[in-house]
Amino acid sequence: MKTPADRRSTFMRARIAMLATLLCAGAGAVVYRAYDLQVRRASQLREMAEEQYLRDVNLAPKRGTIYDRDGAALAVSVDVDSVWANPLALRKAGADPRQVAERLTELLGVDAEVIAQRLSSERHFVWVKRRVTPAQGKAIALSKLPGVSISQEARRYYPNRELAAHVLGFANLDGTGIEGIELALEDKLRGPTAAIPAVLDRRGEVVFSDRLLDDRASLGDEVTLTIDKTLQHLAERELELAIHTSEARAGSVVVLDPNTGEIYAIANYPTFNPNEPNKASGTDRRNRAITDRFEPGSTIKPFTIGGAIAASAVSTSQIFDCENGSTRVAQYTIHDSHHWQLLAVPQILAVSSNIGTAKIGLALGRAGLYRALTRFGFGQSTEVGLPGETAGILRHYKRWYDMDAATIAFGQGMSTTTLQLATALGAIANKGRLLQPTVVRRITDSTGNVLLQASPHVRRQVIPESVARTMTEMMLGVTAPGGTGTEAVIDGYLVAGKTGTAQKADYVHGGYSDDKWTSSFIGFAPAQKPRLVVAVVLDEPMIAHQGGTVAAPVFRRVMGAALRHLGVSQEAAGTLAALPRDKPAADKPAKDAKTAAGQAEAQAQAAAETSAREAALAGGELLVPNVLGRGARAAIALARQADFDVRLSGSGLVSAQEPASGTVVARGTVLMLRLAPPGEIAAPPTSAANDSAVSNAKAPAAQSPAAATPPASTLGAAAPAAAPVQLFARAREGGRGG
Repeated sequence: MKTPADRRSTFMRARIAMLATLLCAGAGAVVYRAYDLQVRRASQLREMAEEQYLRDVNLAPKRGTIYDRDGAALAVSVDVDSVWANPLALRKAGADPRQVAERLTELLGVDAEVIAQRLSSERHFVWVKRRVTPAQGKAIALSKLPGVSISQEARRYYPNRELAAHVLGFANLDGTGIEGIELALEDKLRGPTAAIPAVLDRRGEVVFSDRLLDDRASLGDEVTLTIDKTLQHLAERELELAIHTSEARAGSVVVLDPNTGEIYAIANYPTFNPNEPNKASGTDRRNRAITDRFEPGSTIKPFTIGGAIAASAVSTSQIFDCENGSTRVAQYTIHDSHHWQLLAVPQILAVSSNIGTAKIGLALGRAGLYRALTRFGFGQSTEVGLPGETAGILRHYKRWYDMDAATIAFGQGMSTTTLQLATALGAIANKGRLLQPTVVRRITDSTGNVLLQASPHVRRQVIPESVARTMTEMMLGVTAPGGTGTEAVIDGYLVAGKTGTAQKADYVHGGYSDDKWTSSFIGFAPAQKPRLVVAVVLDEPMIAHQGGTVAAPVFRRVMGAALRHLGVSQEAAGTLAALPRDKPAADKPAKDAKTAAGQAEAQAQAAAETSAREAALAGGELLVPNVLGRGARAAIALARQADFDVRLSGSGLVSAQEPASGTVVARGTVLMLRLAPPGEIAAPPTSAANDSAVSNAKAPAAQSPAAATPPASTLGAAAPAAAPVQLFARAREGGRGG
């Protein structure tokens, strides 16, 4: 019989056994559960966990930087603060949406009603104001408004403000390119949106991502332009000065390398600040150099004449009768501003004769003229890669009227752009080869790999190299004494160019306006080895309208400074004799006694002036320079070189000066200059005499060309050897559209 002690012992053993069994069962269950979670269902549970804390965050890349050709940043992206709010969290914190909106209005200057309406919505996210200033962001952070937070966003910033604004364009608040390069290369600059794996907390905010530590993972491609920041600033400055001086409505300047097609500057005025594009009108944001069409006027004449010489339709020694300044084609009359009679082809270009050029166009024929101009690129897009470019208008020759072959030859009845003119002139400067103009030099990705490297691309050989050299020599006559472009002359460099003065079409009353003009000048330098082409166009100048008066000085200042900036020495510029030729020019005939006497008189006068100058300098006095007929800037520069202070009155060209030139005066004397519009300045006596002779005595067909005493260029082969022509003193630009 078991004792109570035995019974207690048995009960304890049973309890221990039961507890052990329960413990073993529990341990088994734990082991099984651990096996189930860690082994059998491990992959499934891992996926479930990763779905909760590991997500792919769509990372919008920062736009790539835009540089000029020398690596100066023109457009960059910077991180700035943007203010947003959670309306539900705001109300959960017990805040009044209207009071918060009023506080935000004080700090950010936003509309209180609009913000209050947003904060009252049933949403988790609303924008308050994006891209705030650093001071505003700091104020919001210190205010600790409930439900209001700050996040970082990339903002497009243009450190040079208006510089190259029309080329760069701008991007909107979402970082999307709207105009210019920003739009044209949107896919490259913006880059693809990257999916970056990141660890999130329970509120969905990013805790960590190793890819976020690499800044390059969020960068778009970088773009290097052909634009030279210094030359761009120079072109914009001089264009703005010319617009204000001439009271023009608008204008554009293009600076281009004819050897590579690279564009160094595209300047337009009016302009705008791409950091604040909403403050500018659509008119101010327009890239006029590629979007605005205009009738080129006389700047088209080198291409007409070059095409005619290339087609053997005319020769450089051929003489044309300019019919005393007026001729009829069909039922219309074409005018010249001077009563020219017999002119050789180079003289026609030098004095910008509409009648002579029209006859050259008629000799070339409709099909020939159309073919010549289209080969130079007129009527076609240059494909420069900037949005909004227009091709201009050049109708097919089968649609021309009887008058068109004559008027299109001197730049009426067609339209072009500033960039087209510069590109076409580049063909003459580059031995007859038309190059593709480029504004993008290189594109690289965020790691430095080159995605695109631009190289010169020859579109076609427009004219033979020999004809291009001939045209260069003929265009030198435009800037020679007596040509229409003397204001474009740059000391130390040979300049080949052409002026243009085109009446604007009157779309209200029909025909052409009598008081609205497009003034232009195109040219390249140094002529014997061209380094740059510059095209200047001014729309509706008011003070004066001749291209040689208002546009040529802009060319001179831009080209002169650009050549110095690029290190083109005056010694390398050479002289007219340095121009390459196929064969030596024929010896000029012996000068007649009158010419020899004139040269002797000029030499004697120069010697007398030199002696007077030396005497004046020796005595501490000054010799008054001759600035008659010069523009204001040129006159001031010449006077300053002679140590004179200047006082101006009027506008236009210098019509009178006091003291008179050649006078020896005491140091400190002020040079008084009176300016007048070019049309009000009396012609020099010799010029008037020549004009009178041409007007009153029309030479017969057998008459010697020299008898008509027309102005000529400086070219030795410009006219037949038996009839040399004399240089003329000065002439205003030729005619309506000249």
